Amino acid sequence: MTSGPAAVLVEAPAAGVALLRMNRGARRNALSAEMMSALQEELAATAADPAVRVVILAADGPAFCAGHDLKEMTAHRAAADGGRGFYAELFRQCSDLMLAIVRHPRPVIAMVQGIATAAGCQIVASCDLAVAAEGASFATPGVNIGLFCSTPMVALSRNVSRKHAMEMLLTGDAVGAVRARELGLVNRVVAADRLLPETLALAAQIAGKPWATLKLGKAAFYAQAEMKLDDAYAYAAEVMTQNMMAREAVEGICAFVEKREPKWPSDGEGKP
Repeated sequence: MTSGPAAVLVEAPAAGVALLRMNRGARRNALSAEMMSALQEELAATAADPAVRVVILAADGPAFCAGHDLKEMTAHRAAADGGRGFYAELFRQCSDLMLAIVRHPRPVIAMVQGIATAAGCQIVASCDLAVAAEGASFATPGVNIGLFCSTPMVALSRNVSRKHAMEMLLTGDAVGAVRARELGLVNRVVAADRLLPETLALAAQIAGKPWATLKLGKAAFYAQAEMKLDDAYAYAAEVMTQNMMAREAVEGICAFVEKREPKWPSDGEGKP
């Protein structure tokens, strides 16, 4: 591990919101083994914290994330196996990081300024939502250095259409924030000086929803997306049945019928 300031800073900018800020701006927040370990640690901590309702992934400096640390990767070429063992572990760790975002029980929002390239673009695509500053750009440029963005491809191809994903992967060209929104990679594009307040407003809106319902819904969303249509409907019907039996649904539906504000269970579980 690198000594000095923490690779990821943890902030609490609003009630129920945890902001994880990558803190290697001088290195364009490259996904070194250190950075990925720090992100995994903080994602696990926020997943276990009942006070956290929404997570924001952000970054210090002019870049959101420039992908893997190529200097770190190149240094391992001197190993007896040419670096193969290190690279296998690095890409396994990266995959585990992306799965930790997708499987996190809270919604995760990417707050993007500057560039998000290669595995940095993969982070954005792995998050549930993304808010980008007007000057942000996104790319999977590995093809330009002889390293096809195969792992970023997994997340990218699950966000944008197949042909748009292939164009980004085959050309390595960057797309601006507005185009990324059109492609479905980001949800909102805002002025740079409004990036934090607009992202916090979105996070606060979501944080006010019943937590157990969000947890159930997020897990179901990703599970059904990998199923055949008939299996997806069967699964979703069972999820809705389970949801209907939860205290949050009982309270929410009663409040709607009675024309009052719901009082969500304070334990954050909402179980029957």
